[in-house]
Amino acid sequence: MFDKVSKSIDSGTAVDAIYLDFAKAFDKVQHERLLHKLEKYGIRGQLLKWIKAWLNGRSQCVCLEGTVSDWVAVISGVPQGSLLGPLLFLVYINDLEEGTKSSILKFVDNTKMFRKISKAGDTRQLQEDLDVLIKEVTATVIQC
Repeated sequence: MFDKVSKSIDSGTAVDAIYLDFAKAFDKVQHERLLHKLEKYGIRGQLLKWIKAWLNGRSQCVCLEGTVSDWVAVISGVPQGSLLGPLLFLVYINDLEEGTKSSILKFVDNTKMFRKISKAGDTRQLQEDLDVLIKEVTATVIQC
């Protein structure tokens, strides 16, 4: 992004950028949807079964000031702090930008959308792309 933005600014063209950070994004990954996307990308057989087993059957509790809550089933999300968690999340959101014309860069749960602004229509297009992205995020990440 830095390279693209620098080149635009050096040539006298403005760039608008939108920085997005998905709140609790890792917790909102729907297991079945993730497994479907993995299969779409060619992950099948034993590896897909292993990932499914790794995601399913988890439970968690909360401990606060010495008091422990009941254990509850974890029905969505990828384990944070794991090596696979960020990779699986990126697979999950890999297609978010479909239908957009602005540039998008993703790094785990942080996303940047940016566009060169040389005419009025460019800002309109950036807003339309943001609207498309928000609609897709709402359908993909937020619904559990």
